[in-house]
Amino acid sequence: METAFSKTVDEVLNYFDSDPETGMSDDQVKKQTAKFGPNELPAEEAKAIWQLVLEQFDDLLVKILLLAAIISFVLALFEENEESISAFVEPLVILLILIANAVIGVWQERNAESAIEALKEYEPEIAKVFRKSHYGIQRIKARELVPGDIVEYQW
Repeated sequence: METAFSKTVDEVLNYFDSDPETGMSDDQVKKQTAKFGPNELPAEEAKAIWQLVLEQFDDLLVKILLLAAIISFVLALFEENEESISAFVEPLVILLILIANAVIGVWQERNAESAIEALKEYEPEIAKVFRKSHYGIQRIKARELVPGDIVEYQW
């Protein structure tokens, strides 16, 4: 059900064939679990550091700057002036800026990944639901919740 928030309680209960007094049967729970899987976000594998570095250079402006540095480097090679070392300053500065940008980007990406992992610690581990197999409220693992469960919510 895509727009459960816009439906009435009765429409949602009918859609999931859920009883407001007793909840869902074990068979219904098994079917919903098979259909939707566990109630958890899929775990994402952490990216390797080299992947994060390469992603930092996958930007049009960065590619343009990299191309400008290469062109500037090639032009510096062919410069006939005896003080040719000063001709390499411009491409070197551009490359240093791109490297600094990549380092900062990787650092921010790693911080974002750790922040997401820290937020996962605040996920509730236990849920209180009505299920036909038990009288009253039953405590289950939050990952075992299925669409159609009648959940007791406390503020």
